[in-house]
Amino acid sequence: MSQEREARIFRNGRNQAVRIPREFEFSGERVIIRKVGKRLILEAAPQRKLAGVLGELSPLPANETFPDIDNLEPLDLDPLE
Repeated sequence: MSQEREARIFRNGRNQAVRIPREFEFSGERVIIRKVGKRLILEAAPQRKLAGVLGELSPLPANETFPDIDNLEPLDLDPLE
């Protein structure tokens, strides 16, 4: 069953925004927006997990070199100083 409700459009700085009624609220803080013809479609953006982000990274070239690190001891930082 499709729900329908009219909502108010307003300006937020230089952007146009719409107030989403409570019964249509999204969980999370991000949405995906796309335009299909005259329709504007909003859908909840999938939550990004660290493993997913790391999986999208390209591997380093095989010939990549890293500088030598002289001191591998951790710094002794006193948080109260």
